[in-house]
This record gives sequence, structure tokens and C-alpha cells, in this order.
Amino acid sequence: MIKAAVSVPPAGVIEGYRQVAPVIEREGDAATVDTTGVYFQQLNDAIRRLVADGVTTVRVTGANGQRYIGAGLRVPGVRIEVHGTAGNDTAMFMDGAEVEVFGNAQDGVGNTMSSGRVIVHGDAGDVLGYGMRGGRVFVQGDVGYRVGIHMKAYEKHVPVVVCGGKARDFFGEYMAGGVLVLLGVNTHFPEQPLVGGFTGAGMHGGVMYVRGTVEPWQCGAEVGITEACEEDLGVLRPLVEEYAEAFGEDAEAIMDGPFVRIAPVSHRPYAKLYASM
Repeated sequence: MIKAAVSVPPAGVIEGYRQVAPVIEREGDAATVDTTGVYFQQLNDAIRRLVADGVTTVRVTGANGQRYIGAGLRVPGVRIEVHGTAGNDTAMFMDGAEVEVFGNAQDGVGNTMSSGRVIVHGDAGDVLGYGMRGGRVFVQGDVGYRVGIHMKAYEKHVPVVVCGGKARDFFGEYMAGGVLVLLGVNTHFPEQPLVGGFTGAGMHGGVMYVRGTVEPWQCGAEVGITEACEEDLGVLRPLVEEYAEAFGEDAEAIMDGPFVRIAPVSHRPYAKLYASM
């Protein structure tokens, strides 16, 4: 086992973090990065250097809100384990790697992600999956506001976000493609509705599936609610099975619940607001 440090700027203090190199222990193609009290730039520099040097598994310990973990990684087969709380924009612009968070994640997970997979063993914050173009994000617990906003699909690239708990307002706002799933089975807020208000506001593509009941008043005028049909359940089942496998849950018990389908009623919900040419 080799202990090493990554070259960094002179020592100092930034926002309460030590501007020092994280301690790295490497063994073969795996490495552990102790980022306790280390600034996010030093952590991410270390991850990029390790991946460039052939490391395929990076275990990050002591995470406490450091931002951009896994951001911009375009190396399929690379896996990052985050032990602690992952900061904003985890896996942003990621294309092919996998990030698994053993804890909670803050805002913007999967921001504009192209491919790969993110697994969060906890809750996640706002704008989860913002502008996602591909890949899959699985969150075991509750999620915040504007989840799935501006998700889009391109050719064979279909982004997927599966949330195991409940969601706040503007779920699926301006969604243009992909699949957004809300299960409501792992929540800290049993007394609250499955999803907040303005669900699907401005939605003009893609589809949402919610396990349970969603009332019309909770949704934007741009979407309609129907009972999930057999074809919908065929889309859902492999996603729920992947979710259940990631978190050690019972896929059949989850699929036994009622699901509703939320989809746009028009691909141009605001056409009347613009002058015709």
C-alpha cells in the first residue's frame, strides 16, 4: 500500500477548509482519499490525477459537502465511492462513470449528466437531475424542489431518475424527455403529500410515474394524470428492480402499489404566448 499526496497550492484556509493535499492510500487500481477538512478543489484534483494514472475505484472518506465530486469524468468503468455528504453538483457533466454516495447529497446531483450512474444511500437536495441528457440517478430517500427540471432525451439517450421517498414542489418542471419516478416508500415526512405543487409545470416531453395518488390541483395545467397501464408497468419494472437491487429492497412489494402516469398534454404548452410567423 502506498501513501501519497497530490501537489497543491501553498497551504492556507478557504471557507473553513484546509488548503492542503488529501491523504491517499493506493493499492493497485484502487485508492482511498481521506478528504476530512480538505477543500473541494484539492479533492477533485486528486480524483482526476488518480483516474489519469489508471485508478478505476476511488473511495472518498470524510466527505462533508465538497462540491463537484465526479464532475466531468468521461472515463467509463471508473467508480467513485463517497462516504459522507456529497456536495453540490456531484456527477455534473459526467459521462460514463459511476458515483455511489453512502450518505446524503446536496443540490444539483447529475446536473447535465450525459451517461453513467449515481446511487445515493440517503436524501438529495434541489434540482436533482437538472438538464440530464442520459444516465441514471437513484436516490433512496426524499428529494427537494425542482427535481428533473429540464431533463431531456436525445436519440437513444434517455435519462432516468428514481426517487425512493417524497418530493417537494415543481417535480418535473419544464421536463422535455426522460423518465422520472417517485416511489414514496422511504420518507422522513409520512404526514406530507407524495409530491408538492406545480408538478409537471411547463412539462412538454418525457413521462413521470408516481406510486400512489396525485391530485389534479397538485399539477401544472400542461400535464394529465392517468392510471399506469401494462405498457407503463413494463417500463417501470426494470427501473424499480435496479433501484431495489441498489438499496437491498423488495422490488415486488414496490411494484404491488398503484402507479399513476403523468405526461404532457402538448409538446408546445406555451405556443399561444408567442406570435406566429
